[in-house]
Amino acid sequence: MKQAANALSISRILLLLAIFWIDHNQGLFLAFYLCAGLTDVLDGYVARKTNSVSDFGARIDSIADLCLFAVVLYFIISWAGEDLVQFIPWIAAALLMRIVNMMIAVWKFHRLVTLHTWSKKLTGFLVFLIPLLYLYFKNVGFILPICVIAILSAAEEGFIHITSNKLNLNRRSIFHNE
Repeated sequence: MKQAANALSISRILLLLAIFWIDHNQGLFLAFYLCAGLTDVLDGYVARKTNSVSDFGARIDSIADLCLFAVVLYFIISWAGEDLVQFIPWIAAALLMRIVNMMIAVWKFHRLVTLHTWSKKLTGFLVFLIPLLYLYFKNVGFILPICVIAILSAAEEGFIHITSNKLNLNRRSIFHNE
């Protein structure tokens, strides 16, 4: 049971990779994508409940999150095409800020990490919604607010890294100094 959380994260990676072969079947895409999202919700919960939280599990979860982001980016680019061009600077800014944050963490704490703040969880949820919102609304007007939230979240993480004396992966926000 202690490996259940890691198995969920690994299954998310496999589900997301499988999506690339079923991209033209909207029903299968939605089924696999929603299952992948469910594993994202469950893996951390299962790890805490089975007392099996580990650095390895956190790394697998982060890899799975990157896979999810890659799937979202690939599909929104392939579906929305030129409508997405106007948001490229915003998406690039959010990504660049996340990369800078990881570099700050490596420099300061000697570990490649990202924090699990509330704003980052909100950003992850909103990014997860992008394909679903696009399939429903058939436009990309919702992407700018998501980018702004992602940039604010990344700014918060950078501020926490810069001002913290020790690494706390589970710090909830700049207002909570656990």
